[in-house]
Amino acid sequence: MKERNKLHLLIMSALFAAAIAVMTAYLLHIPIPTGGYIHVGDALIYLAACLLPAPYAVGAAMVGAGLADLLTAPMWVVPTLVIKAVVALLFTSRSPRLLCPRNLAAAAGTCLLSPAAYGLAACLLMGSVHAFWPQFLGTLVQGVGSGVLFVVLGLALERSGLKARFSAA
Repeated sequence: MKERNKLHLLIMSALFAAAIAVMTAYLLHIPIPTGGYIHVGDALIYLAACLLPAPYAVGAAMVGAGLADLLTAPMWVVPTLVIKAVVALLFTSRSPRLLCPRNLAAAAGTCLLSPAAYGLAACLLMGSVHAFWPQFLGTLVQGVGSGVLFVVLGLALERSGLKARFSAA
């Protein structure tokens, strides 16, 4: 039974990674003048982190977001791997609800943490402190959009009883 549960978690992680990659790289992918792009793939990272145990959620976030960057903006792969791992760790799957206080706080905090981290990464990649604000502002729009989508999806999925069914599987 334990091996079956691990296989289930691995399969769900792979499905989340694929969905994160597609949602980030191709669906609702809006280029911005700073050279990056706005997407709502982070909402799926938040959802994965609310449903999967931390190691699986971190893996799904890193593989999905890293693959999306590899396909669209390879210079961002390394910062993305670190940032998305931290983001996934802010959420918890241990709550019986998707939209528990910790997950709502994590979604709100990520709206600032992620843009700040990408702004610092832009400074390092571009070799200039002037790269911070353009990157921060673009990623802030993305983070707020992903946070709103996460809450909307969370409300819908709470009503469907997904968390209870997911935990029972």
